[in-house]
Amino acid sequence: MYRTHTCGELRISNINQEVTLSGWIQTIRNLGGMTFITLRDRYGLTQLVFDENTSDDLKSEVTKLGREYVIKVAGKVIERSSKNLKMPTGEIEIIVNELVVLNKSEIPPFTIEDETDGGEELRMKYRYLDLRRNPVRESLKLRHKIGQEIRKFLDSKDFMEIETPYLIKSSPEGARDFIVPSRMNPGEFYALPQSPQTFKQLLMVSGFDKYFQIVKCFRDEDLRADRQPEFTQIDCEMSFVDQEDILNTFEGLAKYLFSEIKGLNFEEKFPRITYDDAMKFYGSDKPDMRFDMKFKEITEIAQGKGFTVFDSVEYIGGICAKKCAEYSRKQLDALTDFVRKPQVGANGLVYVKYNADGTFKSSVDKFFSQDDLKIWAEAMNAVPGDLLLVLAGNRDKTQSALNDLRLEMGDRLGLRDKDKFAPCWVVDFPLLEWNEDDKRFYAMHHPFTSPKVEDVSLFDTDPGKMRANAYDFVINGVEIGGGSIRIFDAELQQKMFAALGILKEEAEEKFGFLLDAFKFGAPPHGGIAFGFDRWCSVFGGSESIRDYIAFPKNNSGRDVMINSPSKVETKQLDELMLKLKEQKE
Repeated sequence: MYRTHTCGELRISNINQEVTLSGWIQTIRNLGGMTFITLRDRYGLTQLVFDENTSDDLKSEVTKLGREYVIKVAGKVIERSSKNLKMPTGEIEIIVNELVVLNKSEIPPFTIEDETDGGEELRMKYRYLDLRRNPVRESLKLRHKIGQEIRKFLDSKDFMEIETPYLIKSSPEGARDFIVPSRMNPGEFYALPQSPQTFKQLLMVSGFDKYFQIVKCFRDEDLRADRQPEFTQIDCEMSFVDQEDILNTFEGLAKYLFSEIKGLNFEEKFPRITYDDAMKFYGSDKPDMRFDMKFKEITEIAQGKGFTVFDSVEYIGGICAKKCAEYSRKQLDALTDFVRKPQVGANGLVYVKYNADGTFKSSVDKFFSQDDLKIWAEAMNAVPGDLLLVLAGNRDKTQSALNDLRLEMGDRLGLRDKDKFAPCWVVDFPLLEWNEDDKRFYAMHHPFTSPKVEDVSLFDTDPGKMRANAYDFVINGVEIGGGSIRIFDAELQQKMFAALGILKEEAEEKFGFLLDAFKFGAPPHGGIAFGFDRWCSVFGGSESIRDYIAFPKNNSGRDVMINSPSKVETKQLDELMLKLKEQKE
């Protein structure tokens, strides 16, 4: 028997019991006549004691031990004289009378403690060691619990978990596919699914009216903190539903998870904001609503005063930072440098201090009088003590930059508390988006997204103004999930394809299997897909989903632990009838 108890299990009630524990050595403290070892396993820590009564042979064995050795010990549970109440097992310790070294360990490349000295790249190379650290283990424990609660909730609502294929047909829309060559079908390729979209629609045609799957998905796209080439979705679809049914069902799931995982109860319905209002007031379709600071457009009242920077632009807008009029020149210069960063993209920043005495001090005093600035302040709901921050330029780019500035101010003012949650639904997205380079429309979601019934006539007159029966779920500025009501009518689907420039022959080639299925009685249906990794990171209070994935890739899409991707042998390429092109210098 390797253990009678785990390293996190023993308490004061176990005193005088003979026990056996196994685990890894966290620390060794040799105090001369006594040696203390902290033993660790997945469940916690227990202190081991070797004192003056320990046999000489056992003392000799202890001197040979090192960090991360795997050992088995047997001994008696006693009460600690100096208790550590920060540890669940801190009231007891084990007087060891038997020790077996199960496996030795080299000195680890970084300290395996909560606060480690290892950088991210080093920890990713030795991820199996990083996973021994308590914060990482707790992150995966959180992920496990969220997954279990999701299944519990959906099962209670009569959803069936059904697996769909990983080797599918390449999708013509969306991000790049990862493609997989087929040895048995030379010259042809599978693709790894970006989403089980078409399969879940086929399941609706098959009569499985409530489907879900916690499933791996794949996208060959540039990476960042909240993206991985392989990620996990909570994929869901329902039949005989409209948008309201979908939102109510999955708002129920969200509230259930908040309650079970975070102990938070949301009694009221989550706010809903239209896409147009989200862009108008926040410059983002995933607004962080933990704090106010909405945009206010002042184009009409700020133009015509001889300030060329303003008079020549499409949009002038700003935010009001409460109680920030005391900002120093150094702080304002730092904000100006921030908005000029390439990733933000503004040309400059105009500030207006609304002083406590009711006067104004701004970077454009030469062009705008005190009365002019007071009109700005009234329009932006400012009071004495506030700071107005204004950007100008192309509407879309300026609103995007204002969003970055708003979030930056939220961080500086401590308004983006990770323990505060502000969920919302964003609805009424555009159905189509125009690509100026290609001179054509693309589906903002996917080609099977249904338009609003009242907007269908716009297919023939103004397709760019059509709204989609689509919705996103957002928490704290992070898009957690999104979905839509699907097109299930063949005639309407043809109109959609026509708007996207997809000819009938092309549609048959790419989507023929789904269109054929729709001929056999497709029900009204719709669904949603949540980013499982993002749920975990939001609940765990981290900006990176990598913290909640056992073996993640780095920002270059590499697994530095197993050194993947890697080259393959020429023999394998020959079997697949593939030949690599020489890379140019």
